[in-house]
Amino acid sequence: MVLYSHKPLSRCVWHRSSHGAGSGWLTDLDHTAWTMLARTRFVLLLVVAAVLAVLSFSLQFLHIIPVSPVGDERPPGKNRKRMPPVLHTEAPVLDPIREAYAYCNIPNRTEQGWEGHSPADYELLSVQVMIRHGDRYPLYAIPKTKRPAIDCMLVPYRSPSHPLLATFINHMSWGGRGRWDPMLSALPRLPSHSMCEMGELTQTGIVQHLRNGQLLRDAYMKRHKLLQPGWTARQLYVESTGKSRTLQSGLALLYGLLPDFDWAEVVVQHQASTLFCGAHCDCPARNRYLEEEQRRQYRLRVADTQLDHMYADMARMVGVAPRQLRAANPVDSLTCHLCHGLSFPCTAQGCLSPRQLAIIKRQQLEDEEDRRRQGLYRRYALLAAHPFLNRTAGRMLHAAEGRDGGEALAVFSAHDVTLVPLLSALGLAKARFPRFAARLVFELWRIPPQPRQEDGNSERQQLFVRILYDGEDVTFQTSFCWSHERLPGQPLCPFNSFLSFVRRDMFRTLNATSYQEACHRRPV
Repeated sequence: MVLYSHKPLSRCVWHRSSHGAGSGWLTDLDHTAWTMLARTRFVLLLVVAAVLAVLSFSLQFLHIIPVSPVGDERPPGKNRKRMPPVLHTEAPVLDPIREAYAYCNIPNRTEQGWEGHSPADYELLSVQVMIRHGDRYPLYAIPKTKRPAIDCMLVPYRSPSHPLLATFINHMSWGGRGRWDPMLSALPRLPSHSMCEMGELTQTGIVQHLRNGQLLRDAYMKRHKLLQPGWTARQLYVESTGKSRTLQSGLALLYGLLPDFDWAEVVVQHQASTLFCGAHCDCPARNRYLEEEQRRQYRLRVADTQLDHMYADMARMVGVAPRQLRAANPVDSLTCHLCHGLSFPCTAQGCLSPRQLAIIKRQQLEDEEDRRRQGLYRRYALLAAHPFLNRTAGRMLHAAEGRDGGEALAVFSAHDVTLVPLLSALGLAKARFPRFAARLVFELWRIPPQPRQEDGNSERQQLFVRILYDGEDVTFQTSFCWSHERLPGQPLCPFNSFLSFVRRDMFRTLNATSYQEACHRRPV
């Protein structure tokens, strides 16, 4: 037995039992008191451990002690200079298949946009919307494979659908009451084939633009009353290229914006050029820049050995020459299968796969990046986009002055080859390639009346613009407004900055002072 006492431990002595049965420490300490002392020591140890743990956590939180290995150790020695942290800013690697899904733009009821947002006292004067047509059937078929089985008839109870789809179908039956450009009057106002024709708009494409129109209706009609009840044809402008998919997309957007609109007040104009350049399409320099850009694209493609091997494998699988397969642009058809959740086409030699689509998309993404670095495309884009941007600025001026040609709402239904140069010319080089049903919006705002300026230009100084791409405000990413300082009372971009860009500044890159000079200057 071990015995303890309240007296000092030095009084403990070795004692052998008188019976010889064993030995041990014997003192006059009390056993109960020892138990209390042991507990006290245990509690003290717990407190010390807790204090050390808190201290260690605090040092880690303050980064005095590193919590992870440091890659680059500093050389020994004194250095009192405070070094800023090294930021890893490399662009993330894009997933080609994810980018392909984004291109599909599958209708999403939760999608929102920033259209129509401004300080409370700003007045919205005009809105101009440039759209890409919605989801369509492929323009090309992959040789010796079965075409994707997609029904282009509109069926309200079939997915994807929209609450306005049934009434939209009915409203289009009264389209004969509208005023149509002769080049558009013969086009069908609805897709109508149970087996889609090449390039035909699908039900998904209609729903995409009904959804777009509904978003813009909430922003402009409900919030800002851009068009009042009883609006007339003088307040609305609609223009489309001569393809049924662009016309039908524009009508779907218009119906989402203005359900059950009065056909008698709708005039639909035809645009012969996919660049929407109207009477100003003659531009030899633009064509030369495009040829240079196409040569750059070709050089990049032929240098891509993985892409070349993939096309050779696909050609063997479908039994045609690689050149014939490339001409069929298989990415168009493969993307359609992906967007509609269809199995990829098969032959007796096997099935095409998402991996092959990923390789093509990867090369396209690399091409976009190389295009930005080389800068050749932007020269083409500046000349390709100028006529439309000049019209846009003119419409804004007319709207501000209350003159004819300054409609409150203008809708332009176009193609990817329309939007890509527009985005590049505006300086939005890093914008995503236009997906199905992409939208580019120009808003014109006026601030409340200000004291008149001595330069007599006070009215224009009260005007501001916003530019939005797929619902995102990209105004301050544009080349004409990225350096403009946002002020608390004026968070938008001055209209004069946009006007100067369109009428003068955009030609500096081309060493010219006007559109005509830039277009017709002889190459050096």
